[in-house]
Order: sequence, then C-alpha cells, then structure tokens
Amino acid sequence: MSLKQKALSGIFWTLIQQFSSQGISFIVTIILARLLLPEQFGLIAILNVFVNIGSILMDGGMGQSLIRTENPDIEDYSTVFYFNLIVSFIIYSVVYILSPFIAEFYNQPELEYITKWYCIIFITNAFSSIHYTRLTKNMEFKKELTITIPSLILSSTVGVLMAYNGFGIWSLVISSILQSTTVGFQLWFRSDWKPIFKFNKEKFYFHFKYGYKLTLSGILDAFFNNIYVLIIGKYFAAIQVGFFNRADSLKQLPVNNISSVLNKITFPLFAKIQDDNERLKEMNKKIMQMVLYFVAPTLLIMAALGEPLFRLLFTDKWLPAVPYFQILCWGGILYPIHAYNLNILKVKGRSDLFLRLEIFKKVIVIITIISSISFGIIGLLYGTIITSIIAFFINTYYTGKLINYSSFKQLKDLTPILIVAALTGGLVYSLDVLLLNKILNDIFRLIVGSIFGIIIFYLLSILLRLDSLNELKLIIKKK
Repeated sequence: MSLKQKALSGIFWTLIQQFSSQGISFIVTIILARLLLPEQFGLIAILNVFVNIGSILMDGGMGQSLIRTENPDIEDYSTVFYFNLIVSFIIYSVVYILSPFIAEFYNQPELEYITKWYCIIFITNAFSSIHYTRLTKNMEFKKELTITIPSLILSSTVGVLMAYNGFGIWSLVISSILQSTTVGFQLWFRSDWKPIFKFNKEKFYFHFKYGYKLTLSGILDAFFNNIYVLIIGKYFAAIQVGFFNRADSLKQLPVNNISSVLNKITFPLFAKIQDDNERLKEMNKKIMQMVLYFVAPTLLIMAALGEPLFRLLFTDKWLPAVPYFQILCWGGILYPIHAYNLNILKVKGRSDLFLRLEIFKKVIVIITIISSISFGIIGLLYGTIITSIIAFFINTYYTGKLINYSSFKQLKDLTPILIVAALTGGLVYSLDVLLLNKILNDIFRLIVGSIFGIIIFYLLSILLRLDSLNELKLIIKKK
C-alpha cells in the first residue's frame, strides 16, 4: 500500500473511531451530567491533572521516538515497554503516598481514597502503551477502532448503571479503570507482538535522548493545560471546577473530533517525508486550513448558542458554565494550529527546540495568570485567549525557519477563515438574542441557529473565495 493510500485509509478509520468514541462519550456524559453533581465532575477533573502528568512521565517521550525511528526491532519495543512498566509502578506508589496531602490541599477528604483507586490507570495503561505505539506507527487504525469502541461501550454502560444506582463519583472512577483494563487485555490478545525479556541499554539511551525533552515539554504542557483546574480547585469551590471542566470538555468536542484525527495521522505521515521541506510545508498548510475551516465556525456557532445548548443537554443546573464555555471556544480556535506546528519540530528531531518553546510559553501563561486572577474566573478565562494568540507566534517561529513557513505567511493563509468564522458567530448570536430566544424553544433555537450559521458561513466563503472551500469541493468531486 502506498503512502497516500495508507494516509487515506488511516484518516477514514481514525475518523470512524474518533466520531464513534466521541459520540458515545458525549451521550454518556449527558446522562451522567443529569445523574451526578457538578462538584463530582470537578473532583475527577482535578485527579485527571495528576493522571495526565503521570502518563507523560511513564512514556518518557520514547513512544514518539519509536514512531519516528526507521525499522525499530523487538529489542527497541521491549526496552521501552519495561521502562514504561517500571515507571508506572513508581509513579503510582508516589501518588498513593501523597494522596492524603492532595486531599488536604484541596480540602476534600474523599479525594484520598478516590486518588488511590483512580490512579491505578497508570499501571493498566503501561501494559498496553507499546501496543498502541505499534498500531500508530504501522497506521493500523482499523484494528485500534475494533478494540477501543467495545471497551468504551462496556465501561460506559457500567458507569451509567452505577450512577443510576447511587454510586456517585465512584461510577466515574470504576468506569475509567474498566475501560483502560479492557483495552489492555484486547491489545495483548490481538497483537502479534509480545515483549522479550531483554533490556538494551544502548537502545534505551537512544530513545531516551530523543524522548526526555519531549517528556519535560509534555509535563509542562499537561500541567499548564490543567493549571486552571488546579487554581480554580484551590481558590474556588469544587462546583466551579465542575462548571469549568464541563465547558472545556464540550469545547474540546469539535476540536478533538476534527483536529485530533488528522493530528494522529500527521505525525507518522510527516515522519515519512521529514527530509522533504517543500512537501512538509504544503501538506502542513493544507491540513491547517482545512481543519480551521471546520473547527472555527463550529466553535463560534456553538458559543453563540451556548445557553440553549447547555440547558438542553445538561439541564438548568449547568447554566453557570455557559460564560466559561463561550470564552473557551474563542480561545480554542488556534489549538489545531499549535499542534501541527509542533509536529514539524518533532519529526525533524528537534525536541530541544520543542522544550525551549514550551518553557517560554509557560512563562507567558504564569504572567497572564498572575495578571488576571484578581478578576476572578472570568478574568482567568480571558487570559487563555491572550496566551493562545501569543503561543501561535511562538510555535510558528521555528517552523518558519525549518520549512520556510513563517508566522506571517501562516497568518496570511489562515486570517480569511478566521474573519468569516467570526462574522458567522456574531450574526448567529445576534439572531438568537434578538429573535430566536423570544419565539422558539431550545431545540428549535439550536436547529434554526445552526442552519443559519452554516448557510452564512458557506455564502461568505464563496464571497471571499476561500481556498479551503475550493479544496473541499475538489475532494468531494474526486469521491
């Protein structure tokens, strides 16, 4: 199978997996949001910060090193596997010991026992991490789909039944552990790879030399991506963390469904053409434009219709999350652009530049948080928009040098899409506030507002002759 055929096949199966898993998770979230309290989601959001950081430490960035390495052998995979496993036990032991202090820090006594159970995920994930890496490297996304979806359905069903029967926050804990465990079992039984009892020090140092900088970058990124959860959890009530988490999760739905699919494909795909700068530049440009063409209007139409959307999905008790959601949607527009630019650095093997950029961006985040926290949660959220804009110029600086695609060239290519999306969001919001909320219920407000937004965005795309619309038409004609 050619590289192009692998890419198209990978996109097809990853799209199915992404939309299936996100669709199932979305439905389950709606059910659980009606059965559980916002503060219970808030406590799990706090724990997810530690889980994310621990998972990055466990991998050590060496999974990505395996993906970009040409023809790694069984010793490469086995060495990284044993490293992941050992580190996962160490991390779990540390978190287990620190659990009382975590509970005391957030003044939430129940967090101690929840932490001890929830973080078992460190160990269950370690057993299957290399199997996932091999599937990604070989672009076997169809097999990944048939493993993850059944596991998600089973764990979600158990979680909903537990929540319905009054188990509260433990329904979220057990559901997460069950999903990780069932995925791991399937990967082991269905994989043609098993580790051998050998740890090669030379191979370890090779992968570690590349990966440790990505690990440091990943820890910084995970910590600062969740720093708002940590700060809100410390200085505000747990219910506020729940509102923030629900708003952020809903905002991530279109971002994950659209950008994550291509992001998963682009890293192994970019790795195969890492020495052809012109192809990298053109592919990066087209992918960013196409992703932004879908992500930007989707986020801004959702933000404009935030009130009926939250009330219909989650009931009135979640309405305080609407302002959070609307601000976060604006801040999330550029997220895919950040990801693709950073992928260029990784496939070029410049993990040193990757780390340098991450450190610099985190300094910006700290300064922004210190400047905005006195304005409350809303002030903190507006700060995310500012940091996202600044991060765009930081992330694109070295990309411009490596593949001759500077910040201003990227901005020139992306600005027309952003303008059309912003105009669309503004018009939808105006229509909803001035007319729809006075004459229609929530369902019809969402239907009419969404259709109106899609039509406006399409007409403005024709008027301004957006390249992405023409590219989309060509793809459809080829089909």
